[in-house]
Amino acid sequence: MTTSKSGDDSSVANAQATAEGGEPHGVEPPDGIDPPRPTVYYTPIAEDQIFVRRVVEAAIRLAVLSAIVVWCFRIAEPFLAPMLWGAVIAVAIYPAYVKVETLLGGRRVLTAVLFALVSLTLLIVPSVLLADSLATGLRRTAEAFRAGELQVPPPSESVKSWPVIGPRVHEVWTQASVNLREAALQFKPQLAEGGKWLIGALASTGGAILQFALSTIIAAVFLAQAKPSARLVRAFAIRLSPTNGREHALSAERTLRSVAIGVLGVALLQGLLAGAGFLAAGVPAAGLLTLLCIILAVVQVGVVLIMIAVAVYLFATGDTTTAIAFSAWTLVVAPVDNILRPLLLGRGANVPMLVVFIGAIGGFISSGLIGLFLGGVIFTLGYTLFKAWVGLGPSATAASAPEAESSAA
Repeated sequence: MTTSKSGDDSSVANAQATAEGGEPHGVEPPDGIDPPRPTVYYTPIAEDQIFVRRVVEAAIRLAVLSAIVVWCFRIAEPFLAPMLWGAVIAVAIYPAYVKVETLLGGRRVLTAVLFALVSLTLLIVPSVLLADSLATGLRRTAEAFRAGELQVPPPSESVKSWPVIGPRVHEVWTQASVNLREAALQFKPQLAEGGKWLIGALASTGGAILQFALSTIIAAVFLAQAKPSARLVRAFAIRLSPTNGREHALSAERTLRSVAIGVLGVALLQGLLAGAGFLAAGVPAAGLLTLLCIILAVVQVGVVLIMIAVAVYLFATGDTTTAIAFSAWTLVVAPVDNILRPLLLGRGANVPMLVVFIGAIGGFISSGLIGLFLGGVIFTLGYTLFKAWVGLGPSATAASAPEAESSAA
């Protein structure tokens, strides 16, 4: 009887073990086969605890990652604009860089160093010359004003016929031609505010030149590491958009290059040509006028207004031959942007000038003089990528072309 009872207990235990997913007691699993794990049943309380633990872990990871990203951004923020501008310069001149690198036997570091030296020379030498011209003009004007030798020519009677402001302008102009010191005292608050603005603008210009120099060095580094940088950018673009990331990256490259050369390059060329005319004609404050011409050319207004005003000044106060020669030079410089910009922009991006204008003005307001040049490029790039994203850009057209061909076949 005892033996029978123990046998019954063993059978019950084996049945329970089998029901729970295990092997019967006293039965070894075959060699090479792991015994099955027992089934675990979670209660609702246990499931809630697991969910809470996972949420807490995810929150901690996101908090740490966010802290690292914010900290890195704050560290890089002072260099963000020069880095972006350096990237734009590197993309814009990369085809020329490759040609020079080939001529130098593939020495990419040497080519980048030569680019940095030439670019810094082209940046610093004209800046020094224009700053010296501006300082000399301001000093001579101040000395002549203190000595009472600064003369303002009287206005013509036609000034009175100007709409709205004609009579007032004629009155003030006449008073300045008779007694400049007395006329200046009447506008002393306005002149003081204008002087403060001018000093701030000159300081901002000096800071912008330093940023341009730093951007040039950064661009040289990017050029020396062009291939790894390109792989990184394309990998990031593909990560953002696995389907069209590569096409979007190529579209961004074409846009950056065409806008940098077609808009900024042409504006800089036109402004420097106007500045050469100012220096040759002996115009006072030629450096400041050149800077204003570059700014107006970047925002798509052009240099015509300033050059016409200078021509009128030369006819009124200078030699007639010089005034005629400068007027002829104005006719040469004025259409430069209208001729070169469509040719250069048409190679890479069809961008409305309103987009460039908004980007340049917004960049100038937010980031100063370097933002004036960078804003138009970045805003145009965003506009082009947005068009590609909604299916209206060149990359979307290129991506849809194979599908159209396969469907037609």
